[in-house]
Amino acid sequence: MLVPSLIALTIASVSAFIGLNAQEEIFKVIMGCVCVISVLLTVVLAPWMLKLGLIAIPLVLDRFNLWSAEKSING
Repeated sequence: MLVPSLIALTIASVSAFIGLNAQEEIFKVIMGCVCVISVLLTVVLAPWMLKLGLIAIPLVLDRFNLWSAEKSING
């Protein structure tokens, strides 16, 4: 499952690069759509450990930010 995920991520990266450097508007829109579809496909095909990390890291960081905000208010 890692290889198809990396292929989709590569396609997303290349389409984002091409879309940002394109001159025509319709081509930018098409490359943007390809990029979004490829990123979603990357998340679907990613191993479950990576998905867990994508969910857990923001939650943990939010908890640390909440604690630091409480300390600065109370202290």
